Amino acid sequence: MAKDGKKPDRRAGERTKTQKSAKKRAKVALEVEAASDGPGGYGTDDRPDVALVVDVAYFAVDRGALVVLLVERGREPDPGRWAVPGAVLEPDEALTDAATRAVVARAGILEPFTRVEQLAVFDAPDRDPRTRVVSTAVLAVTSTPVPPAGGALASGRWWRVDTIGTDGGPTLAFDHLDIVEAGVERLRSRLEQTDVATALVEEPFTLGDLRRAYEAAWGIELEPANFRRKVLATPGFVAQTAGKRIVGTGRPADLYVRGAGAVLHPPIPRPR
Repeated sequence: MAKDGKKPDRRAGERTKTQKSAKKRAKVALEVEAASDGPGGYGTDDRPDVALVVDVAYFAVDRGALVVLLVERGREPDPGRWAVPGAVLEPDEALTDAATRAVVARAGILEPFTRVEQLAVFDAPDRDPRTRVVSTAVLAVTSTPVPPAGGALASGRWWRVDTIGTDGGPTLAFDHLDIVEAGVERLRSRLEQTDVATALVEEPFTLGDLRRAYEAAWGIELEPANFRRKVLATPGFVAQTAGKRIVGTGRPADLYVRGAGAVLHPPIPRPR
């Protein structure tokens, strides 16, 4: 208890944390807002011959569907079209740091990733009409698709992957449809070989939660009993806790957390 007899304000720490987050978001937004019309803020007179950028194919599962984070462009080229978050790589910056900065600045999502890894390089000479842009795309996933707060130059939205390329879906800028498609296929493949599915669900989770993450990414329904058998037969994939969750009218479901193994052996093959 405080010396003056007053009870300590338990919400003070929360307010301080919120204020720090707001200041961080405002600082990044100001930096981006000061940018000019070129990739990474380069103007027409100071653009490099080649710009190195990081583009983020960022996925989550939301209400049973695989979703991807896109930002709507507000300036040339391709205003009104949608793009994956991206940023020019700074000389002393790691790819994952640049990826985080891109999502923070473009969508206003702080500390966004559960898992991130390098995806592919996109280097077509004409992929950006302003200058030569070589992109290293990264694959990122999260267990919680936080609603974007919006950045200084673009506004973000989680789009269902199955709407891309349809009449009601977004039209993507540059070659970002290729980036999203590459990210989807890599994610589907990684689900077979690694524990990445555990990064798409919040802990603790049921095996039903885990199965629905697979179903959303693969776009198919899986037989529950068969899926459960495969998961529990894969050493190190999941670890059972003492907790249970009431699901529907059946008996309570066991709760799990991610196990110690990152690579699945045997793998869980995607039905063809």
